[in-house]
Amino acid sequence: MNSIFLVHNKFNKHKKITLKAYIVNAFLLVFLLFLFFYLSFLSASYNFDFMAIYEYKDKMIQGFFTSFFISVLSLIVGVIFALILCYMSLCKIVLFNMFARVFIELVRGTPLLVQILLIYYIFADNLGLDNRYVCGVLILALFASAYICEIFRAGILSVDKMQYESAKALGLSEFEIYKSVIFPQALKNILAPLSGQLSNLIKDSSLLSVIAISELTQNAQEINAFTFSTLEIYIPLALCYLVLTLPISMFSRKLEKSFS
Repeated sequence: MNSIFLVHNKFNKHKKITLKAYIVNAFLLVFLLFLFFYLSFLSASYNFDFMAIYEYKDKMIQGFFTSFFISVLSLIVGVIFALILCYMSLCKIVLFNMFARVFIELVRGTPLLVQILLIYYIFADNLGLDNRYVCGVLILALFASAYICEIFRAGILSVDKMQYESAKALGLSEFEIYKSVIFPQALKNILAPLSGQLSNLIKDSSLLSVIAISELTQNAQEINAFTFSTLEIYIPLALCYLVLTLPISMFSRKLEKSFS
């Protein structure tokens, strides 16, 4: 009993030392990064004046939340599109299967910026879709759906085929098999990369500035045009994206560890 208690104490002591070392190294890393950027800007002889952009803080806050909500809505709509694409890519109807594969390869093989310009200025204009925000959400959703579809497909295919065969032998319908057997098991392989996809969408939403959507990057460009304070606005811009994406990245890694 005493030996178990001693081992437990040693483990806790080692854990505390590890945590202490982690904190020290984290502070050291932050200090070195700060020193690097400080010396870099010092050698550039740039005089910072953050007060010039302070009066536009409300515009940055509005862009911050706009970028976040556009990304979340795009992910939700993208998941719906991805489920349809996933069904088409896995079904035995050749036409559906070929359409899904061509769409996925086309979207993944072309730059998002090109897709935004083509969809907004050609397809959306011909369809009479004038709302930039709705169009932006749809563009990002279509772009994300190609990647999310592959996440879903990989998660479904990771489930052992015997699970499907056993459920089919029990007389379950195709819908019941996927709802009660396949999806619950595939979910653990889907959640972590899906949360990572939201982080990517937030960064990709910056490209919507080319169609004048008042998201974070567009607002930063407008403030820069008013104040001519380039570094003063783009440094906070980078920090805003970091604030948006860092918690999602940490949550994604936590999910990966919990399911591993």
